[in-house]
Amino acid sequence: MIGLILFLGLSFLHQDDVTSSRHFAIRELSWIRGCWQGDDAGRRYSEQWTAPDGGTMLGTSRTVKGGKTVAYEFILIRENEAGEIHYTAKPSGQPEASFKLIRAGAREAVFENPEHDFPQRIIYRLKEDGSLQARIEGVSNGQLKGVDFPMKKLPCQ
Repeated sequence: MIGLILFLGLSFLHQDDVTSSRHFAIRELSWIRGCWQGDDAGRRYSEQWTAPDGGTMLGTSRTVKGGKTVAYEFILIRENEAGEIHYTAKPSGQPEASFKLIRAGAREAVFENPEHDFPQRIIYRLKEDGSLQARIEGVSNGQLKGVDFPMKKLPCQ
């Protein structure tokens, strides 16, 4: 029960600083652009994002452990003709999945696909210290689950 309360609580953080995707332009996600890196238990993960242009942002993600790439992902954030914004990911070894922007603000973007196995939600938050908190969450094997990926901005090489 506590997990459900936490899950629902996270869903409503920053409500005063958010708007629906119908009124949100992709250019307002420019705070995600750049190179980001974090590490956890011997794994180094990184994301690199282009600036919004032409209705799209392109991203890549890579996880390295023991000097070897163990996972990667190609990502597209795209504004469609109807003005909806979608996050489409093609992770290594998995089928492509798309998530619709359901909430956004000056420092937060929440994408959701309730039909996806796991995750059902992808969240990006720009923290006050300039770091980026990526989070995936949803139900896996009947249990609420969330995984955080805290990252610091680095110069792109």
